[in-house]
Amino acid sequence: MTLSTEQILALRPAFVRPQPSMIPVDVLHEIEAATCRGNLANVTTVLLRGSECSFRCTMCDLWKSTHFGPTPVGNLPAQIRVALSIPNNCSDALKQRWIKLYNASNFFAPYNVPTEDLPAIASLIGDFDRVIVENHPLLTSSKIADFANLLNGRLEVAMGLETVEPTALRNLNKQISVDDVRRATEQLTSQGIDVRLFVLLRPPGLTESGGIEWCLASIDAARSWGARHVTVIPVRGGNGAMERLEAEGQFESPLASSLERVLSDSVGKSSVVIAADLWDWERLRGLCADCSQPRYQRMRQMNLTQSVMEAIGCNCSK
Repeated sequence: MTLSTEQILALRPAFVRPQPSMIPVDVLHEIEAATCRGNLANVTTVLLRGSECSFRCTMCDLWKSTHFGPTPVGNLPAQIRVALSIPNNCSDALKQRWIKLYNASNFFAPYNVPTEDLPAIASLIGDFDRVIVENHPLLTSSKIADFANLLNGRLEVAMGLETVEPTALRNLNKQISVDDVRRATEQLTSQGIDVRLFVLLRPPGLTESGGIEWCLASIDAARSWGARHVTVIPVRGGNGAMERLEAEGQFESPLASSLERVLSDSVGKSSVVIAADLWDWERLRGLCADCSQPRYQRMRQMNLTQSVMEAIGCNCSK
């Protein structure tokens, strides 16, 4: 079953949306693999509070952190100033300093990020070696290269490929084709802008084995197009639409072992950095109190080292 935009909106659970603010949703200081050889970068991730994305993807729950109406001019630079004032506890020994500006929508849509704020934002983040922002493939335009030219560091654009399985991609209501993502990736890389692609593990309509197969195929496609980094995201519920599909037998969250399999089969195979998204790891199926944390730590180390580590066995994962 393909849910329409109207159905996706109607299935959203009751939720109090935030008001526009000069304070970001959150600021995280993390370590990330900078290359396939496991070199590390010190990453400041700023979860910006802005307006909702104009696309209504079936699996998305990021709208919960967005407000109604356009993002007011000046709000995002103010949030970045707050974020940069928070001490970074990561090791100072790491030479590369990166910043992620994730606004739960599209960085190059004026409704989400006012165009007049871009010079101020670029000025605020001038000390970072790499700037990572998120954007929909259909919103790839000359504005991205213009912003890249304002930066001292290198720009990286994160986009959702999701899956190269065409029916599953169409059913996500993302309003793109696989070719749209390929063209956007190739256009950006030809301009010296790096690309990070998000790939889903087991989107609705796929079996457990099919989810693994198509996830690996999607990673291979991202490699062939020139992506620098691929993040694998296990699909989760929590937004209403996924619960509807789950009740109808069209969706089940993936097993933790499936995410382990995908990462083990992908890291160290090329120059592309492959990482598993471990957010809400404990919500994946096939975990127990004894193995959850050891397996989480194994996955985290594989993300950082870009190498396969010995598997941790447990009866619950059988």
